[in-house]
Amino acid sequence: MRAIVAALAAAALAACGAETASTAATAAALKKQEVEQGKKTMEQAQQKIGKAMEQVQQSQQNREEAAK
Repeated sequence: MRAIVAALAAAALAACGAETASTAATAAALKKQEVEQGKKTMEQAQQKIGKAMEQVQQSQQNREEAAK
């Protein structure tokens, strides 16, 4: 009888471990997606900043040429 109870307890604990591992893997996959999306957002922001800086420099050059 004790052997059966011990076997059932071991099986239950093993199932919990598998579920925990599955949950951890899912959480890791979601975190990876978040990181990748964050990188894309950062790259887009850097591109916008670069374009804005180019426009400012072009405006400044145009003003300097107009002042001559």
